[in-house]
Amino acid sequence: MLPEAFLERIQKQLGQEFPAFIKSLESPRAVALRFNPLKAKPMALPFSQEPVPWEEMGYYYDPESRPGLHPYHEAGVYYLQEASAMAPVALLQPQPGERVCDLCAAPGGKTTQIAGRMDGRGFLLCNEINPKRAKILSRNIERLGVPNALVTNEHPQALAQRYPGYFDRVLVDAPCSGEGMFRKEEAAVTDWSPETVEMCARRQAEILRSGACLVRPGGRLVYSTCTFASQENEEVITHFLQENPDFSAVTVDAPWFTKSGDGCFRLWPHKLRGEGHFAAVLQRAGDKTDSFEKPQTAALPKPWQSFADSMEISLPEGKAVLFGQSLYWAPAEMPDIRGVKVLRPGLELGEIKKDRFEPAHALALWLKTAKTVQDMPAESREIKAYLHGETLPSSEKGWCLVTVDGYGIGWGKGDGIVLKNHYPKGLRR
Repeated sequence: MLPEAFLERIQKQLGQEFPAFIKSLESPRAVALRFNPLKAKPMALPFSQEPVPWEEMGYYYDPESRPGLHPYHEAGVYYLQEASAMAPVALLQPQPGERVCDLCAAPGGKTTQIAGRMDGRGFLLCNEINPKRAKILSRNIERLGVPNALVTNEHPQALAQRYPGYFDRVLVDAPCSGEGMFRKEEAAVTDWSPETVEMCARRQAEILRSGACLVRPGGRLVYSTCTFASQENEEVITHFLQENPDFSAVTVDAPWFTKSGDGCFRLWPHKLRGEGHFAAVLQRAGDKTDSFEKPQTAALPKPWQSFADSMEISLPEGKAVLFGQSLYWAPAEMPDIRGVKVLRPGLELGEIKKDRFEPAHALALWLKTAKTVQDMPAESREIKAYLHGETLPSSEKGWCLVTVDGYGIGWGKGDGIVLKNHYPKGLRR
């Protein structure tokens, strides 16, 4: 049962389209996944169906097929993401080599979509204020093999004060009343109230102001929600533009979406295969300036060099960062992070333990190849055993990259007879 106040408001919003909207919420929802271009191009899989029109990497899938249980999911070949949630990044249009910020990033769908479009180049800051959700975000960054992301757990205002005007593009996918989740989650219905909508609108305005501070002159800002309330969408944008004359709405070619104002777009569930979304595209006036200095970096230690040489691993442009006991490879454009709550400062390479190097799971997920590889088919008994944490027969000696149909999924260490399993215990099935 949908809330009466919600139904009354939606009926006023949609008029003659109201019955079609209600019918769409009573129909089975469409489910989708997005291929990860850092790993693979879209391919024919038993569960993938027709493409999502606004995202070239997105495909609808058969909900009975459960692709989240397939080894390709563990290898980061794709990300399960609701189709209309793919729209804001399509409007953000991030490019390789840019500085991009996803300010409200958990669980990581839009962040990993941004990362795919950046092709591992440039600097991506993805932030989540909730500590538990920030850990989920960090795990998804790892699973999809994203090398150039800084994962933080900060209040948006703190980042705005620390890095004003630093980013070419900023996404503010703001927490909302979740009306676009009504068909998916019963809790979204029971938690909804007109007071919640008003509270969310106030919070969204505050987050949007912080996001705007992060945008460089001439940069782009996309604001989005998964709700239908005008108070959380068009009204937030209208008030923001009145208070920030250096920002203006941007006209973007988006034929699949319903235009609802200058720079504003709606995705309605009765007009397309998706749960619904809102997005607004804004641009800051001015020309790009850069007053930030790049901090000094640590040198790569000898144990890493020995390991990398033995496995024939080459790193892209970047810089070494020692973070606790772990060695990371950070994007060259990453600014000073001292004093910032950081979960992941780039690609985790591994740990130095008594002058020997132990590779991180994240490195295996990023690698496309290595000198020593043990590959297994996705439908094989061996890959199932590996994901369970079992040892495998192997003639390899030393560290070995384990792959599934060529996609890095973890590490093993051989003695010439068996391969000891180094798949993380917390991920084993």
